[in-house]
Amino acid sequence: VFPLFDTAYFIISVLYLKYEPGAVEMSRKSPFASWLCAMLHCFGSYILADLLLGEAPISYFSHNSSVILATAVWYLIFFCPMNLFYKCVSFLPVKLIFVAMKEVVRVRKIAAGVHHAHHLYHHGWFVMMATGWLKGSGVALMSNFEQLLRGVWKPETNEILHMSFPTKASLYGTVLFTLQQTHWLPISEANLIFFFTMFMIVCKVFMTATHSHASPFAPLENLICPVLFGSVSSGHPSHHHHDHHGASHEVSHPPPPPPPAKSKEELNEGTRKRKAKKAE
Repeated sequence: VFPLFDTAYFIISVLYLKYEPGAVEMSRKSPFASWLCAMLHCFGSYILADLLLGEAPISYFSHNSSVILATAVWYLIFFCPMNLFYKCVSFLPVKLIFVAMKEVVRVRKIAAGVHHAHHLYHHGWFVMMATGWLKGSGVALMSNFEQLLRGVWKPETNEILHMSFPTKASLYGTVLFTLQQTHWLPISEANLIFFFTMFMIVCKVFMTATHSHASPFAPLENLICPVLFGSVSSGHPSHHHHDHHGASHEVSHPPPPPPPAKSKEELNEGTRKRKAKKAE
């Protein structure tokens, strides 16, 4: 149904770019850098998947209609007079529709990535999972490179260290599609696509509507991860406490000891000297 779902996908992708701090100023100062960042938001997953499979990373840009459509969306969101297009697509009820349509595209991309990798590497489970994961969340995984194009370097925001819900969901989803593709999961591909798409739409629309960043996987992860991988060590607070006291000892020095008391002979000697000085 081109270009309906692709348009929704491009709109949400470029909207997330505009939400980034300094993105609007960059579009005025360097429109080409802004356009390049928008193309990475729209086609980053295809670029990473092609690199992984040893194909030309620029091959998707041969689809002229998709590139022109993404460019038109970028221009309207950033440069439409009076921000009319941006105000329309960012209106919450309209935005929720586009978010739901984007999740449809995401799940299709995951399934297509696993299917393509299975065709090239019939027994390569990890290749299938990696390809599907990149197809579903490649934009987030290359966010640090996209930040460099905007003149920003924040390595602490690495998506692998701090996975968002779409990245985690894409990872879990590509595992399911890999199991289905290798006939370990007794369900048809069409049914799996349908159920996983419904799950993604419900979660993402709810999170967008409530402005929530909590992951639906958090309760299950909090239950399983401590058993499999152990819990975070509680030694850090005590170490901080020890350092704090150490610093306080270094800053606040103890008062100097009082001078030693004078002996009786020294007192008598001082008295004799005062009497002699008075006599003189």
